[in-house]
Amino acid sequence: MFNKQKKIDFLAIGDIVIDAFIRLKDAHVHCNIDKEGCELCLRFGDKIPYESVNIVPSVGNSPNAAVAAARLGLNSALITNIGADKNGEDCLKKLKEEKVNTTFIKTEKGKNTNYHYVLWYDIDRTILIKHESFDRTWTNTKESNVPAWIYLSSLGENSLPFHSEIINYLQKHPKTKLAFQPGTFQIKFGTDKLKEIYTRTEVFFCNLEEAERILNIENKDVLTLSKGLQALGPKIVVISDGPNGAYAYFNNELWFIPIYPDIAPPFERTGAGDAFSSTFTAALALGKTPLEALTWGPINSMSVVQQIGAQAGLLNRTKLEEYLKVAPENYKVKKMN
Repeated sequence: MFNKQKKIDFLAIGDIVIDAFIRLKDAHVHCNIDKEGCELCLRFGDKIPYESVNIVPSVGNSPNAAVAAARLGLNSALITNIGADKNGEDCLKKLKEEKVNTTFIKTEKGKNTNYHYVLWYDIDRTILIKHESFDRTWTNTKESNVPAWIYLSSLGENSLPFHSEIINYLQKHPKTKLAFQPGTFQIKFGTDKLKEIYTRTEVFFCNLEEAERILNIENKDVLTLSKGLQALGPKIVVISDGPNGAYAYFNNELWFIPIYPDIAPPFERTGAGDAFSSTFTAALALGKTPLEALTWGPINSMSVVQQIGAQAGLLNRTKLEEYLKVAPENYKVKKMN
């Protein structure tokens, strides 16, 4: 079990959800000529057979990060909201099994724990989402146990006021470092409304397409995007580009890492981005340099896509470092500017 008295190394903040993976076998995917803007297609008004259903509790960007950090040896905790229902109980049980501190999780009567449906076809998925309107407030964390890192990610569309509470806490605790991986609604809020969050961020994560949306530009040049994001405040900017690898920008230098080679064909891609971002942050919390952290992230991403859901494939530190030792010769960081 987690140690309630031990200093919190990694405090994740964000919505929690249960994912129901519905594996489809009678569908097809329609893409444009550039293989972008792909759509999952099913016959309308018909009965569509499915292959299986897998229920995965206690997931979501921030819960995934909390579990990743715990498996890597950090004392990890989570601030989130659940409903007073069986799904909420299942989430708590799973987090405790993963040695994540659940002290700061708020249970709300009359609310339903978030439940999403994942339409899984081939190795990718489309997710049907619904965020409950929870009463998000800062949980009474003790002043004697100020976290070394806060990892902030996806929160629902009514969460804007809660971000002000997070900033107030960070202003009172300047030594606490912030990792920010914005979710859908946080990107929709815009950079002005979250200006203080961006300014306070130590390390920022997004993918290439999200970077364009955040900056409201159409430019896939990673150096341009990195500089634009860093101008908002983050000291380190990390941009992932799916199977093309990932980049980290800091100290006016852009670095690249390729993906870690798959040990087998990917099974299901949910959580690969969360695994990368949270592992990068956990590596920093464990005392690694940004370039060392950049080599850690893709390994956990590779492992996660080998199993169903965002957490089953997350590695412990020993196993991750074993993969690092046997990495191919071309798996190394490369300076790009």
